[in-house]
Amino acid sequence: MYDLTSFQRDLLYVIAGLDDPHGLAIKDELEDYYEKEIHHGRLYPNLDTLVDKGLVEKGERDRRTNFYTLTRRGSRELDARRDWESNYVEAAD
Repeated sequence: MYDLTSFQRDLLYVIAGLDDPHGLAIKDELEDYYEKEIHHGRLYPNLDTLVDKGLVEKGERDRRTNFYTLTRRGSRELDARRDWESNYVEAAD
């Protein structure tokens, strides 16, 4: 997880939190969070990086729509990140 960009980490969180994690749903969620447009040229290469790293699995729903799910490794990485963050966030409270 240490070698991911913050955008890639946000992608993992969004994929984990969506019931139907396909490209446009992920894009919409991130645009709401960042309050700006996320271009396809940014979104899909970063999703492919997460697939290449074994954190996300990519499947094809139909010829135009891909879906993304966390792998077991991706889930473990998110859990480890939350544990690490909680050491600092809880200490600040």
